[in-house]
Amino acid sequence: MQSFPLQSVQLTEGVFKNAQDVDLKYILALNPDKLLAPYLIDASLPLKAERYGNWESSGLDGHIGGHYLSALAMMYASTKNTELKSRLDYMVSELARCQAKNGNGYVGGIPQGKVFWERIHKGDIDGSSFGLNNTWVPLYNIHKLFAGLRDAYQFTNNKQALQVLIGLGDWFTDLIKPLSEEQIQTMLRTEHGGMNEVFADLYEITKDKKYLQIAEKISHKAILNPLIQHQDKLTGLHANTQIPKVIGFEKVAQLNGNKDWSDAAVYFWNNLTQKRSVAFGGNSVREHFNPTNDFSKMLESNQGPETCNSYNMLRLSKALFFDKNDLQYLDFYEKTLYNHILSSQHPTKGGFVYFTPIRPSHYRVYSQPETSMWCCVGSGIENHTKYGELIYSHNQQDLFVNLFIPSVLNWAERDIKLTQKTQFPHSNRSELIVSLKQTKNFNIGIRFPKWANNVKIWVNGKNQAFTAKSSEYILINRKWKNGDKILVELPMQTHLEYLPDSSNWAAIMHGPIVLAAKTDTANLDGLFADDSRMGHEAKGKLYSLESAVALVADNRGYLEKIKPVNLQELKFSYSNLTLMPFFELHDARYQMYFQTMNSEEFKKNTENLKNYEKQILALEANTIDKINCGEQQPEVDHNYKGEKSDSGYEEGHFWRNTKSFISYQLTNKNLEGRNIEIAVLDKFKQDNLSFLVNDKPLEIVSNDNKIIKLKIPETENSTQNLVLKISANNGVYSPRIHQIRLTIKP
Repeated sequence: MQSFPLQSVQLTEGVFKNAQDVDLKYILALNPDKLLAPYLIDASLPLKAERYGNWESSGLDGHIGGHYLSALAMMYASTKNTELKSRLDYMVSELARCQAKNGNGYVGGIPQGKVFWERIHKGDIDGSSFGLNNTWVPLYNIHKLFAGLRDAYQFTNNKQALQVLIGLGDWFTDLIKPLSEEQIQTMLRTEHGGMNEVFADLYEITKDKKYLQIAEKISHKAILNPLIQHQDKLTGLHANTQIPKVIGFEKVAQLNGNKDWSDAAVYFWNNLTQKRSVAFGGNSVREHFNPTNDFSKMLESNQGPETCNSYNMLRLSKALFFDKNDLQYLDFYEKTLYNHILSSQHPTKGGFVYFTPIRPSHYRVYSQPETSMWCCVGSGIENHTKYGELIYSHNQQDLFVNLFIPSVLNWAERDIKLTQKTQFPHSNRSELIVSLKQTKNFNIGIRFPKWANNVKIWVNGKNQAFTAKSSEYILINRKWKNGDKILVELPMQTHLEYLPDSSNWAAIMHGPIVLAAKTDTANLDGLFADDSRMGHEAKGKLYSLESAVALVADNRGYLEKIKPVNLQELKFSYSNLTLMPFFELHDARYQMYFQTMNSEEFKKNTENLKNYEKQILALEANTIDKINCGEQQPEVDHNYKGEKSDSGYEEGHFWRNTKSFISYQLTNKNLEGRNIEIAVLDKFKQDNLSFLVNDKPLEIVSNDNKIIKLKIPETENSTQNLVLKISANNGVYSPRIHQIRLTIKP
């Protein structure tokens, strides 16, 4: 089984073609010279434009530039738009100029990169989940450039991109040559994207075995070894840090034949898709893997699954499909493509979504080209360039239809053209038209989706009998002639998909499509993001879970309550709600998950939720700013600094402690904050801790050994930025701190 190049598949009118067109406008709205600025700064070359702000000038400088190369390459392959190719060639030539100026093969936009990498080369390594030598995920950052150069070569045959890539790969090889295995593994504790994958790709391109050896050497054993043993050690880990590593494990296994590594990737995929993913295919809460038996924090949070996770899960699913030829990978790919990836871009105004909350009556935020430089913007500009990558596949002789997306396939090597006409999922039919210059005998395989109960197929109007089952191909073998038509009918049923934790929360689905309801259009604060550090988070008012609509039926006949309104538009009704495909729902609060219960359970549950939510919402209303300690984004967003500090996940909480100091910057919005509350997991002696805000001592108002309440000095009440420093005294570790809040009232 092999993929077709993007150049062979052209999208035609439909939701995916629209998404591609909207993404193209966004890509062209970005300024290559601004994206190149961090690289020119590092190479001490004159700037042609000032760099972008937001994440591109606060520590992750240059990461969007790597993604941009990938997006240009894949969008050019998909559309043949010459402006894209011109921009790509220009960016590669500028990167080559930076590399030549540096003189050692290195090119990058990482702040103070030369100093940073020299420390690594000498073995001076202090790694944590997101900080390597107090630098924000530098390996993750440079991985984007590796991947962008690879894609520029593979999708557009840009030879200069390959030269720069090889130079960069050789520089990295020399960089880590003096390091011991232990030092390399310490370095890999910090998020590093798919560095092992790109070195495996370099080996595949050049056939130079040193690159495959590097790929094996920079594979993170702390993640790999438990997966090989089929041990689930994932809870509490930063989700998108792990998925690219596993893509690399699978890629290396394909090249060196290591079955254990490939089995590890399969185990990981099964774990995530069956135990950790929600109905739209996404996973994680506040960027981390939640316990498999408790999705309650995801239901409560405004930070639901991250789009980058699904971007990488599609890449892993695609790799495993071509390795294992198992259609279960396509079932997940399809579900995630329609419900998460397609929904993660605004369909008319453009802009990409970072978090997709499942909290009832919350909403999503969309990026803007001039203000938003998040990781999910980088992967977002790629997501909608490559919809043609898996609609079809082939072996030497036969052709397979995997997805039901309107498109035209040109299989030049076999002189076969296949046109797919469909309005799926708004129609349950797809028509395939074969175009040939001469008759040919081969199989056309039609995927039998997991969600379809009774697929029917006609060829030139004649019904076709078959024995294939769900998640298999229906093979049609004949001597095909020009103009032959295949009609595929894919009956879709409405069903409930429950959360994996066995709770009573369920999503309503029609076939593979998640249905959701618009609930409100008020309080959509920051719907289109500004350039603030946390602009990607929907910070508007949290609506009480008590007010969420539930599916109530005394006989458990929940589906009987869901009535079709317009099947061509996939609209249904329940209670006072209109359900529609989630990927079509934008600019509004929504409800995607519903509790299922009988009337007695509903009454009792409503009262319990009312009391619980009253406490939670009161706490949030009293909070000006908060930090979830030990979590990547909250700590980066609050300018974390520290020495002799550890972090982890225990007792259902992330935490951080220190034997020296840690500090964060809190934002005192509207200058209302008067107090700081610090939640800890351990008992401690008060003499062993000290607290400063803007270098002034904080008064300890109360301490019950779990919540420390501090009063901000009056001199700092008019200051918007409050730098909190927590110091450990007497050579004793601080307690494990899991949350810090800036509050109005004590």
